[in-house]
Amino acid sequence: MNYYEQRFGSGMVQRMIPQMKAVSEEYGIKMEYGGHIGNTFNSHRLIWKAREVGGSDLQEKVVESLFKAYFEENRSLGEQTVLEDCARRAGYSESSEFLSNSELGKHEIKDEMQQFGRDFHCTGVPMFIIDGKFVLNGAQESDQFLRVFAKLG
Repeated sequence: MNYYEQRFGSGMVQRMIPQMKAVSEEYGIKMEYGGHIGNTFNSHRLIWKAREVGGSDLQEKVVESLFKAYFEENRSLGEQTVLEDCARRAGYSESSEFLSNSELGKHEIKDEMQQFGRDFHCTGVPMFIIDGKFVLNGAQESDQFLRVFAKLG
């Protein structure tokens, strides 16, 4: 919790965490917020590689597996064994060699980070880009999405 309090302020965290837990439980997700917060660069590499290997379908499964590991199982996304397990769970069983070579996907992820930072002023996640022009940062209430969808017509 210290990381979240330093980043968002204690008052915001006291409002944010119970709201996130309540919303997630409606969808069968039991968020714990007890996992290690560390460097997630390799998880971003894995997500990129999953799309290269299996398209959006595999990428989505890998992201779901990573979220489960972090939010529900309190596992560290900075550990290669955790990333490999998440990939296997998602149906991508050949991630070990890729993850072992830190140069693979590194430049592509850095380029994406620069592009999203430049084009959408992205500084963190979650970030939702709708129709390439509407940006919602952070966890949002459903009415925020509905307002954007209404603008799309």
